[in-house]
Amino acid sequence: MSVTSLLPRTPSWLSEFRGFIMRGNVVDLAVGIIIGAAFTGVVNSLVKDVFNPLLGLAVGGIDFSNVFWALNGQHYANLADAQRAAAPTLNLGLFINAIINFLIVGFAIFWVVKALTRLHVREDAAAGPSKTEVLLTEIRDILLERGTPPHPAQE
Repeated sequence: MSVTSLLPRTPSWLSEFRGFIMRGNVVDLAVGIIIGAAFTGVVNSLVKDVFNPLLGLAVGGIDFSNVFWALNGQHYANLADAQRAAAPTLNLGLFINAIINFLIVGFAIFWVVKALTRLHVREDAAAGPSKTEVLLTEIRDILLERGTPPHPAQE
């Protein structure tokens, strides 16, 4: 009796799962999610620590994270006090922060996609024609040498 016969058989779904995980697009997606999570932290800091103070200064020193309305009629010095008192609040400032955050992420992704598209177009142009395109060009040239007119759809 061999040692391999004593080991349990590997289920077929396990090899399928391995194949699925090792496909390039799944790994790329996982890397994208990890980088996106790290990028979110950077963008949140950019919004909270850079843009909001500048925007608040431009509109008269307003701290957007403390723009809220207590729905119970009480007055609180800041949002943290209202939350400690378990008061229901309408947090307009946090919503403004989220909109700014979304716009920054959208703008950054726009430029990344634009740069990658430009890089991809350059790679395609540098690669030259495909084998199929070269073959079709040769066939066209042979037909033109024989005097056979090209198909009307190609004109």
